[in-house]
Formats: sequence, structure tokens, C-alpha cells
Amino acid sequence: MTSSNDRPARVGVITDQTGALSFMGIAGANTATMAVDEINERGGLLGRPVELIIEDSATDDAVAASVAAKLIAEDRVDVVLGGIYSSTRQAIKGPVVDDGNTLYIYPEQYEGQECDPLIFCTGPVPAQQVDPLVPWLMRRTGAKRFYLPSADYIWPHVMNKKVWEVVTAEGGTVVGEQYFPMDHLDFDQLVDDIMKSGAEVVFNTIVPPGLTPFLARLHDAGFARRGGHIVCTYFDENFLNLVPAEHVEGLYGCLDYYRDVADRFSDALLARYDERFPGSAMFTAGSACTGMYRGLRLWEAAVSEAGSLRQADVVAALDHASVAEGPGGPAAMVPGQHHLRLNMYIAQSQSGAFKVVNNLGPIEPKEREVAA
Repeated sequence: MTSSNDRPARVGVITDQTGALSFMGIAGANTATMAVDEINERGGLLGRPVELIIEDSATDDAVAASVAAKLIAEDRVDVVLGGIYSSTRQAIKGPVVDDGNTLYIYPEQYEGQECDPLIFCTGPVPAQQVDPLVPWLMRRTGAKRFYLPSADYIWPHVMNKKVWEVVTAEGGTVVGEQYFPMDHLDFDQLVDDIMKSGAEVVFNTIVPPGLTPFLARLHDAGFARRGGHIVCTYFDENFLNLVPAEHVEGLYGCLDYYRDVADRFSDALLARYDERFPGSAMFTAGSACTGMYRGLRLWEAAVSEAGSLRQADVVAALDHASVAEGPGGPAAMVPGQHHLRLNMYIAQSQSGAFKVVNNLGPIEPKEREVAA
């Protein structure tokens, strides 16, 4: 795509500002607004302003596909960012990449394996979450018996395969694995099965709206009181606001950033966000804010290096783009993989807040190379 020199650079963002994931999508929209404003405050790109067009995908894949098509056909954007559920990514991919031949940056932590010349992923993948977290947890707690309650879509299925692989390699066992529709709300039988199974760890991939009733039922059944551990790799500070603190006390997660991470850049970024959007959805990693922010910064760096908005040149530069400072630390595209080397953190929910319990440092994504 070659952009005319007499118009702004155009960024399309698709976020779930309404629906079950609105508390995440609003945070993503806020982050995109702040990041684009910062680019324009630095003088824009290539002497032109950056125009941001935000569309609400309403936690509905059909809506996501519709607004994605609009961004390509009507707004003629240079890049699209967004999507939370993996099914939403796939809905966006059709009109943007397959039909529109346009660059797409996916900002959420996910199951990995996306491999397309026009798609770049700026959140963590299983090699950066499951691979370090599960062995560490087993050593720390002595737990060996895992139960996998799951939503029935691509992310949980692929994540669970990785959990099986890592747990068994570490000498543990998976004692149960169940899948439910994404809007399922009745988990009485599931929790009864978990309690009867002797599971020591619940590795959860149930997502909203089912997440809250599942956690409530698990708490009421006494899973934590008998020494059980909950793991949820996407759970962050915005999710803490959805449930009573006691329902997730002790929950472990593994993400590229938590608000407890203390470095100069992350602290300053968080302060700017909180001042700009007081009382709104928080800047967090599970809500894809970190992937959104660094995705826009990486795109900015690629356009600047390319000296052009010509898509082929931008893609070539993005393949090795990096940011020396970002939320949680630096990030760099691994050439050929279209995924990032990221600093990763294990955190635990303690009295209604996440506390970092292990700074893992930079971890490779270990994704396969993208064919030319």
C-alpha cells in the first residue's frame, strides 16, 4: 500500500468497548489514544500527523469483521491493531489481511502459531508464559496434579496442549480437562469434578462472562482452603476488579507487565495514563494495553526507518524493530518470527493486588519463522 503524501498516516484500532470484554477494550482504546497523541506531540510521522480511527468490536466477532472491513474500504488505514479473543483476531484477519492485504498488529497475549507475512504479534505466547511458569510453580509448591477448566475456542485448546506437555515433562499429571461455550455460566458440576479429582492446581482458561461465576463457585467449594492453587495467565489488575479479592487470593499469573513492576519508564508511562484517564479501565498487560502501546511504538520505529508508508518497506523494517524502553522493559522483534522477545514476570494476587514474585527477564517467543 502506497500512501499519498497529502494525507495523514492512518491507524485503525479495533477494541471491545462494549460487551463482556469492555473493561479490557476501553483500556486498549485509551492506550491507543495516548500513544498516538505522543507520536503527534513528537512531530508525527514523516512530517505528517497520525490520524487514529477507533472502532468498537462490541465483544462480537461479526462486529469486529464488519468494522475491520470498514477501516480498509472506507478509511484506507495504513495499519490495523486490536482484537482480544483469538476468534476476534481471526475475524479481523479476514477483511484486513486476506482481503485487504494490509498490515495487522495483534496486541494480546495468546496461544501463538499465527504465521503470516502481514501479521505481527506484540503480546506473550506459551513459550513465554507456560514454559517458565508451570515448572516454577511445581517446584515452589510441590503440586503435581493439574485440572484444566476451559472455554471452547482456539486459545484454550492450544494452551492446554502446552500445559500437558510441560506438566508431564516435569513429572506431573493432568487429572481433568473440560471445555464449555464461552457464554456458559453454570459451573457446579465442573467444580464438583475438580474437588473430587484431587487436583492441586487449576490452570484456568475460562473467560468472561463465565470467569466470575466459575471463580465464585470454586471459592465456595473450598479449593483454596484445602491448599489448591489457581493459575490464570491472562488475569491482571483489571480482572481483579471483577471479583471479590478472596476469590482469587493467591492466584498466579505470568505476563509481560504488572503495575507492581518498577522501572523508570514503566512508572512514568503508568503515571501519564492514570492522569489522562482517571477512574477508567486500568493500563494492564492482560487487557492488551502493553501490546497496544509497544505495537504503535514499533510501527512508528518501522515507518521512520523505512522513510515511507509503503507497506513492503514498513513490514521489512518491522521484522527487526525494537523499543529500548517500554512497559515492563525493552522489546524486540525476533527477525523472521513476527513475535517479540519480552521481559516476563510471575505475579501473585495478594490482598486485592498483584505482586511480582519472580522477574524472569527476557524470554524468547520460540515461534516458527514466517514464510516470505
